[in-house]
Amino acid sequence: MRRRRYTLLTALLLALSLLITACGGTQSSDNLQQTPSTDTTTQEQTTQQTTEQTQPKEKVTIRLATWAGAQEAAELDAIIERINAESDTFQIVHEPAPADYYTKLQTMFAGGTAPDLVWLAQEYVVPYAARGALMDLTDRLKNDTRPTANLDDYFPLVLEHAMYNGRVYGLPWIGQPVIVYYNKDLFDQKGIPYPTDDWTWEDFLELAKQLTDKEKGIYGTTFNGWPPVHMFIWQAGGEVISPDLKSSPIDSPEAIQALEFYASIIYNEEVAPSMATINEQGFSEMFKAGKIAMFFGGASDDLDRIEGLRVGHVRVPKGPKNRTTFAWAASTAINANTKHPDEAYEALIALTEGIHNWKIVPPRKSMATVEQIVKNEPRKAEGAEVIMQAAQEMRAFRVIPRHPEWDTIFWEQVQDPLYQGKGSAAELARKARPNLEAVLP
Repeated sequence: MRRRRYTLLTALLLALSLLITACGGTQSSDNLQQTPSTDTTTQEQTTQQTTEQTQPKEKVTIRLATWAGAQEAAELDAIIERINAESDTFQIVHEPAPADYYTKLQTMFAGGTAPDLVWLAQEYVVPYAARGALMDLTDRLKNDTRPTANLDDYFPLVLEHAMYNGRVYGLPWIGQPVIVYYNKDLFDQKGIPYPTDDWTWEDFLELAKQLTDKEKGIYGTTFNGWPPVHMFIWQAGGEVISPDLKSSPIDSPEAIQALEFYASIIYNEEVAPSMATINEQGFSEMFKAGKIAMFFGGASDDLDRIEGLRVGHVRVPKGPKNRTTFAWAASTAINANTKHPDEAYEALIALTEGIHNWKIVPPRKSMATVEQIVKNEPRKAEGAEVIMQAAQEMRAFRVIPRHPEWDTIFWEQVQDPLYQGKGSAAELARKARPNLEAVLP
């Protein structure tokens, strides 16, 4: 039995010896130069990590929704292409929707499919922010030293439309002041001097009377709800929504004065075309056709690029208290539910800087210069000085969370009936004020 055990043990040892020899257990010069198997695995892992570090990370896709039409979209795409080429972390994909933009945007937000970045006109930033749809940018901007993020450089009364409860929810990319375009030929034909920078409401109204020739279908000016009556209320020293958002003092003496002045012009054929004429011939189209002497238009409008039309530029006439002009403003905002907040913010900064070097007027004090305006739009060289001066006194709407409701009440209960001669400014404003204030925060 013991012999059997010994024999068995000897056999096992012999087998084990053969196994070790077969696996390389016998040392040779070749075997001494080989790396142990555990070191080989470590080297492969290190090589893989180094490769991953040196290979560029895949760019994050940042979707951008805008209302840009074909030409505007093409110009914006050129800016986006440059931004994408310079970025290592994100790729902006432009999704223009020129038709029914806000309806589509609302549907996407409701369905959780909204883009990372969205264009919002001044009336929409606060309502979207109030329901939690937009990212709060305040702290990121505060810690960002790039010029585009410097809020102190933005015109305060333009930046205001992108703020809610003291926080910033959008970055303005345009502040387009209203100026007056005038037809030089119509002035020359009457032997009337062109309007000057120091003109007033009274001067404007007198010129409109002198330039009107109803038999020829020529009118001194034209109003149809544009320009906004808010601008004239501000010029008279009034407000439509108070700074604390607690009242709508549209029945103040200042507001009534402005409403009555506006009502004396709109559809009054002694100075302006009737509603029927405007509907038939078109609002701005009448100016382009040489039938309106003085037109209130945005700084970037093409009214001074009409073939055969000699056009001058002047700031809006001064009101009783100041020369505040309305600014059409818009911002880019970030979807609060974006999956890529850091990349979306970086894309926002790059995109805003790009647009500030494209649109007029950039809503930054340091960029609202004649040189920058001409650089952005060379065709505005002749009017650049006037545009620059107007930008210093421009103001956007003061917006509340329920602004669409407020705006509807103001139009239906004050403006429209006033312009149709269905009530006095004082009476309509007095009745509408409680309804307007009922929708304030």
